Amino acid sequence: MLTGPYRFATCFRTWLYERGWLARRRLPRPVVSVGNLTVGGTGKTPMAMWVAGKLLGYGKKPCILSRGYRRKSQREFLLVSDGTSVFAGPREAGDEPYLMATRCPGVVVAVGADRYELGRWVLSQRPIDCFILDDGFQHLSLDRDVNLLLVDSSSPAGIQALLPVGKLREPLGEARRASDIILTRVDDESMIADVLDPIRAALGSAIDPITTRFTPKTLMGASESMPLSGVRRKRALLFSGIGNPESFRRMVTAFGVQVVDELVFRDHEAYGPSRVAEIYRRVERSRPDVVLTTEKDLVKVEPDWSVPVPLFAVCLDLEFLDGESRLERTLAAL
Repeated sequence: MLTGPYRFATCFRTWLYERGWLARRRLPRPVVSVGNLTVGGTGKTPMAMWVAGKLLGYGKKPCILSRGYRRKSQREFLLVSDGTSVFAGPREAGDEPYLMATRCPGVVVAVGADRYELGRWVLSQRPIDCFILDDGFQHLSLDRDVNLLLVDSSSPAGIQALLPVGKLREPLGEARRASDIILTRVDDESMIADVLDPIRAALGSAIDPITTRFTPKTLMGASESMPLSGVRRKRALLFSGIGNPESFRRMVTAFGVQVVDELVFRDHEAYGPSRVAEIYRRVERSRPDVVLTTEKDLVKVEPDWSVPVPLFAVCLDLEFLDGESRLERTLAAL
């Protein structure tokens, strides 16, 4: 009952765009959209960075366009990076745009609510060959050449119902708009059917998904890096402000860390001195050997970190299990 009005609103909005009653606009450069159907984390940021790296490797000059969720800057358009220098921090730009700017040298990153006008603004200043639309599946006002839809295979319950009952932003049938469906966090092939079968049923057709997983690569601190083996069997306190904190905990325990305490904050948590003080109180209580967090949390908490316990972020690699060459061919053709 609660999902009825939400379903009507989302479907009616899509219908208006499909009938041309709401205008789609096209940038004068190819656009690759990376998005999902659910609220919460599916791995959009690592995928956007992978796409950017591939396009860069093909000799393109890519630009990532992001909304900059929860950013503090009131500027309509903000250049986070010109590919050489980073001009805005995580609080001003948003945690994910800042992370992409720091992790993707050579890639321009900009934030703004209207991604079409943002793209035109960037083009007026920089020679851009193609755009990556971060979290763009629902941004129907901007046309795109490649429409990548990410689905978290570790959370089949997340695609069972629409908001506000479930996590779906749109009905599963809207997956028909995707040029490719990418399953993330496929740690076991037996997980695939639980998320793929409902999508197949909604579409009424077969699907050949691209399958991926995230593998921990190394630990990154403020001034040093450490191999994963450096914390094996160590007592750790975890904290995170991400869309899928359960996956973070599973990953950390899988490489041999003993989790003695955990703090879970809202997605895109801003942190600041009061949050660091809260973490410090938990550190005093649980007495860990190390504190572990995610990359996007580290960049926000680091300036205020004064806790006398080492702090590291777990850095991830995006690993393709199937379909990587197909996606590479698509991107190379842009």
